[in-house]
Amino acid sequence: MRKLILLLLVALISSCKTVQVYYDYDKETDFSNYSTYNYYPDMETGLSQLDENRLFDAIDAELQVKGIRFSEDPDFYINIKTRFFRQAQSNTVGVGVGGTGRSIGGGLSIGIPVGQPDQQREIRFDLVDSKKDELFWNAVSESSFKENLTPEKREARIKEITAKVFSKYPPRKQIK
Repeated sequence: MRKLILLLLVALISSCKTVQVYYDYDKETDFSNYSTYNYYPDMETGLSQLDENRLFDAIDAELQVKGIRFSEDPDFYINIKTRFFRQAQSNTVGVGVGGTGRSIGGGLSIGIPVGQPDQQREIRFDLVDSKKDELFWNAVSESSFKENLTPEKREARIKEITAKVFSKYPPRKQIK
């Protein structure tokens, strides 16, 4: 029984730390036309300069593995925007009082919030064709965020997010 409770607790804790990624793309796009990239010059990511540098390094590494190289005259630009928000409080403890007897019943239940709401970070990655100035691929990641992480843990978290985001780029063609 203890092993089952421990397993459920580990599953609950690990599920809170996962990175959710949502994708969208123009299905008419020929992704083989995109072999070079750059970042928008005046991009406001919403990240600190240190985290922004970590993110750029992680993106560069992911795209290099895919054979896509950085260029001053790119096929596409990458635009990044970040938003921080608090997750709605979902952890509560219920306290109930009730009674029955002789076909009479009643009850009272109160939900008491437990803990602080989690801070979340959303990072939006837009890939824009440099010639047509049109968005052709987009990914939005959502993950928990803690301000007090060490630089090593921040870097590891950013690499994890970036790896998951670019794991679906370029999209695979659907078999009809």
